[in-house]
Amino acid sequence: MFDKIMAAQQKAEEIKKRLDTVSVYGEVEGGAIRVTATANKAITAIELKDDFLASADREELEELLVTAVNRALQQADQVSANEMQAATKDMLGGLGGMFGQ
Repeated sequence: MFDKIMAAQQKAEEIKKRLDTVSVYGEVEGGAIRVTATANKAITAIELKDDFLASADREELEELLVTAVNRALQQADQVSANEMQAATKDMLGGLGGMFGQ
């Protein structure tokens, strides 16, 4: 049983490393603002189109940045949840014998 727990911890670490390599995006205003993040919720880039930036006021820009960041983080949550769900299914499949299944 201890081996299975150690394997589960190792699998979780592998997933975390893999999620660091997965990029997700949040866009608003047709791509005028694009936020890039890892699936581990680290923001890696914020891109603003010059023509949008020239015409946007501060309040609008702040609100749209928040929206774009939140969209990127929501995508990160979805990717992470999918990865964890797949790993849990694999782990439970391996643990099924412990419970007489």
